[in-house]
Amino acid sequence: MFDKSFSMRVHFIAIGGSAMHNLAIALHKKGYEVTGGDDQIFEPSRSRLQQYGLLPQTEGWDESSISKDIDAIILGMHARKDNPELLEAQKMGLKIYSYPEYVFEQSKNKRRVVIGGSHGKTSITSMILHVLKSFDMKYDYLVGAQLEGYETMVSLNDENDLIILEGDEYLSSPIDLRPKFHWYKANIAVLTGIAWDHINVFPTFENYVDQFRVFIESMDSYSKLFYFSDDDNLKKLASNAPSEVACEPYSTPEHSFEEDQYFINGHPMKVFGEHNLQNLEAARLVLRELGISNEDILSAMESFTGAAKRLEKIREEESFSVFKDFAHSPSKLKATTKAVKGLHPGRHLVACMELHTFSSLNKKFLPQYEHSMDSADEAIVYFNPKTIEHKKLDALSKEEVKAAFKNESLIVFTDSAKLIKHLRDKSWENHDLLLMSSGNFDGQSFEELAESLKL
Repeated sequence: MFDKSFSMRVHFIAIGGSAMHNLAIALHKKGYEVTGGDDQIFEPSRSRLQQYGLLPQTEGWDESSISKDIDAIILGMHARKDNPELLEAQKMGLKIYSYPEYVFEQSKNKRRVVIGGSHGKTSITSMILHVLKSFDMKYDYLVGAQLEGYETMVSLNDENDLIILEGDEYLSSPIDLRPKFHWYKANIAVLTGIAWDHINVFPTFENYVDQFRVFIESMDSYSKLFYFSDDDNLKKLASNAPSEVACEPYSTPEHSFEEDQYFINGHPMKVFGEHNLQNLEAARLVLRELGISNEDILSAMESFTGAAKRLEKIREEESFSVFKDFAHSPSKLKATTKAVKGLHPGRHLVACMELHTFSSLNKKFLPQYEHSMDSADEAIVYFNPKTIEHKKLDALSKEEVKAAFKNESLIVFTDSAKLIKHLRDKSWENHDLLLMSSGNFDGQSFEELAESLKL
């Protein structure tokens, strides 16, 4: 662990990133001297860094900002291997950490709970934090979204002996090509499922699955793994786990559904959809392992409304609702569409998703979306050809997208203005609208769109 007898000086290369600027603020609040550089800083990172006096005076890379009195360099994924600040730090022999490596260095003496898997990570992490907070328990955390009631997405405190970590499988840094969650060496872990993602990094499904094997083998001695039992790949990995890792399966908990609401052991829940019940069950098992009773967990979960951008209701009328969700991978699309249709089965569901990520716009990956939106009464897919050009991928046609989804009635748009007009021209009486994207349909405010729709 770092020497606490003096103030650490830490420099961030690519400080404007979503995770990076949150860590910068967390360390600043901890009393560290924090500096950083970046060539582009967008909102909300810009305003938040400025609020704490951490915004670089100028945008761009400046090797003169690197000096021998820096105790740690934290390198973000946005930087390149030939970044001038990075090259200068390497020349000086400074200690260079990836984001997850630094988080582990700060938490290696704590009890580490890691939530991993291809989907549900943010929701489960948020559920755990919600219950811990309701009991005034002390903990550190790292979560992949800005949560209501939390100023930053990461918190590190020397006095806390527990940390809850969302375990992303994406790469650690430009010079550290290991998945982030390999760093954390979990004491307690959840794996929600394995659905091929990040095709630009993991070129085959087998290669992707192997990252989860490495994660399990990296877990600390005498650790506990909870895994989703309906995932055949996870079952196989758990059966071959090291003997010092105790593996326990979980699935959808027993529940009832009355008047558009789920109940578990008589407790009404604000979240909905089987995938969220599975997320809740994973969170319950972790919290049980941390010493909280089932009754206390379920009582606290009654007030959990969901993580930001994760199946969030943004407009509700008597016969019409609008939902938004971060869903973009095939498994997430399928689960989210099914969940919203199941909430109001008598309504006409219009599900609209944006192909926005590298994987989703890749012709090799696109067939993974087969039947992923079949639960919707009307399925719409949007993609921007300019985004494909920017990512240097092969061009896609509307016909290729429709063929990949294997949905004859699928509507495909490549012009966001025409998509928005299509939605605004509809009558929404006895309808639901589900908007799914890791982007925003080319700058569209989902909330403003929802309010503009007429019954």
